[in-house]
Amino acid sequence: MLTFTPVTQRDLARLRRYYKNCEYQLCEYSALVKLMWRDHLRPAWAEGAGCLIVRNLIDGRYCFDYPVPGPDGDEDAALALIEDDCRERDIPLVLSVVPQEKAERLAARYPYFRFSSPRVWRDYIYAADDLRDFAGRRYSGQRNHINKFRKLYPDAAFRPLGRDDRPLITQFWRDYEAVFTKEMQSAKNELRYAEKMLRMTGSPHFCVGGMELDGRLLSICMAERCGDTLQIHIEKALYGCEGVYPATVQAFAQEFAVDGVRWLNREDDAGDKGLRTSKLQYLPDHLGAKLRFDVQNELVNIAEIPTLTTERLTLTPLTEADKGAYTALCLDDERNRWWGYDFRKDYDGRPCEDYFLAVAHEDFARRRAANFAIRLDGALIGEAVLYHFDSRGGAELGCRISPDFAGHGYGTEAFSAVADWALYRLHLAHVVAKCYKENDASYKMLASCMHRAGEDETFFYFDKEV
Repeated sequence: MLTFTPVTQRDLARLRRYYKNCEYQLCEYSALVKLMWRDHLRPAWAEGAGCLIVRNLIDGRYCFDYPVPGPDGDEDAALALIEDDCRERDIPLVLSVVPQEKAERLAARYPYFRFSSPRVWRDYIYAADDLRDFAGRRYSGQRNHINKFRKLYPDAAFRPLGRDDRPLITQFWRDYEAVFTKEMQSAKNELRYAEKMLRMTGSPHFCVGGMELDGRLLSICMAERCGDTLQIHIEKALYGCEGVYPATVQAFAQEFAVDGVRWLNREDDAGDKGLRTSKLQYLPDHLGAKLRFDVQNELVNIAEIPTLTTERLTLTPLTEADKGAYTALCLDDERNRWWGYDFRKDYDGRPCEDYFLAVAHEDFARRRAANFAIRLDGALIGEAVLYHFDSRGGAELGCRISPDFAGHGYGTEAFSAVADWALYRLHLAHVVAKCYKENDASYKMLASCMHRAGEDETFFYFDKEV
């Protein structure tokens, strides 16, 4: 599994190694957003395949950012690490705030997924030249407001702010809070987070500036450069200072949107009508779409586990009548030594006759696995389980037979039937399996109906594909 570290201020330099050259344009792909909104996003980071991998925990549910490659990063390999991590942790594979240019890649990678792209998530992205110049008739309103500001406050001047200006910034927040009128808790939280982030003024990772008049700030902005985009994370001005916002927007762009900066991202509007109106008035070049992929597997296409028949066997879903025989199968430690899983790791203390059957039914309800009861003359003699779906057209198949019925080829017969169903009815691209090297019986069974696909110190691996 990947090893994730919760994002803290100490991680800034490490995160910036990736974000400083990131061209995704979206505000979530920046260090300051991860810090500023960590109480909400609960971000944690890891490195793998030369990429930054960020996992967020929002409202109790995990979701991953799209991987951010370093100079030698491999995005596909990083996605494979995320997929493996989700399988190991038994969590859904969700990729969120995916840049639009990565959508085709993910759609080609995952055969089944749910897709969404809410309007409220979209960032407002402006051409740097537009905000630096406010040129042309379409920006006449902004120019008029700036001219009025200059007339009302002729001595006001914009300048960059550094570490020595922190007392000035503290005073600005006192002045701002005195005129702050929004009652929404989200707005109050944003104000608190912004004040905390501006304590990092002077950090080489961020650009901070403000409009000053008579030793007090009328406005303040904080941004972070990511690739050719300047991410504007904080943008505040005192209410009642007419024209201060457009004057600050232009001055900030003139000061910091230089040396190859082509775009300014002023982030999303959080569904606030006034904020949306204001951001649109500055005429964004485009809205940065953020896509969400809830990746699924082939089991979403079936309502129930089917019945399969072979020459001697019938394979069906497990039923309440199977409790006794199924519990005995699951508790057979000698047999399950070759199964590769000790139920005690996840056992929750329920009576065993209820627990094992309930887990099998829950796994199918969540579309994690399909457990087939293997029946001889109606009696349960084993099970075949299709599980470990990789979300890319593959799954693993396992089979176990009760000791009293071993050695008669029932495992091979059942295994082949489920493999064929998975490939030709469920439409998987391939089925994999493995066995311990010491397990001669399983090796012979798998070798009779699959292709050898490799080995390691512990297992032989097999594969069957369409």
